[in-house]
Amino acid sequence: MKTSINYLPEQKRDDLRRIVECVLEVLPDCEMIILYGSYARNTYVDYDQRIEYGIRTCFMSDYDILVVTSTRFQRYIINHILSKATDNYYKGKNRYASTTVQFIDESIDDLNKAIDKNRYFYTDIKREGIMLYNSGRYKLARRRKLNYREIKELAEEYYNDRFERANDFLRNAMYDKNDERYKICSFHLHQACENYYNSIILTFTLYSPKEHSLITLSGRAKTHSLESSEAFPRDTEEEKRLFDLLQDAYVQARYNLHFRVTKEDIEALIPKVERLRDITRQCCEERIKVYAAKQRQV
Repeated sequence: MKTSINYLPEQKRDDLRRIVECVLEVLPDCEMIILYGSYARNTYVDYDQRIEYGIRTCFMSDYDILVVTSTRFQRYIINHILSKATDNYYKGKNRYASTTVQFIDESIDDLNKAIDKNRYFYTDIKREGIMLYNSGRYKLARRRKLNYREIKELAEEYYNDRFERANDFLRNAMYDKNDERYKICSFHLHQACENYYNSIILTFTLYSPKEHSLITLSGRAKTHSLESSEAFPRDTEEEKRLFDLLQDAYVQARYNLHFRVTKEDIEALIPKVERLRDITRQCCEERIKVYAAKQRQV
């Protein structure tokens, strides 16, 4: 894992050193402190303010920090400890003008089990992250090739989580439709599709891209399930318009006061999303059966 933060401006390096100090002051059991996310990848946004659709918006990337401990803490205890570290870090700072610190925590045993089992969130942290502090008492595990039993278990877990999440968004969209809230309905339909596509991608690859574009996600899902492209054919101008509307809804339904979605749009989109749901269920369950069959053959 990388250890240098010299590519960051001096103020950012000072912030990260102070974060390490604040964690170590309140958490003697800390074994590692790892920077991950946009600051580790050097793709962060320091401050971006703009006018979008007549609304002033601003964005700053967070410091994403993984704190690794030697023991597994009860949730309320570790939350309290890291809250103290956060408060200490902001002393003397304008909290609302400073980069936000976002902590997550794992015991070293749980982290190494996740890496060993190829859980993509943690293997990404190991691959992209930067070690800010290391006690030297432990080593991070190496990812290994999974057997088909483990692949099946992970695929089922990811599929069940993402598919049910997608179903929740679809249910919310139906409530929105009944309440004639068509704009927010389009956002919930987008989120349903995003999660259906990710259900397919995760079931087949055990990995999920950091992506919200339905164009990109549908293309990736299509490489594993050609049938998934049948839900949103784009052979006519109207089919293209509906898909573009759904694609745009992720941002515009939330921020553009003038984004227009009609009852007819929603009535045309819902059957397509339901078709994607049915295709997703079928292809994912069939893939999991393949893993189960290969498991029995070993």
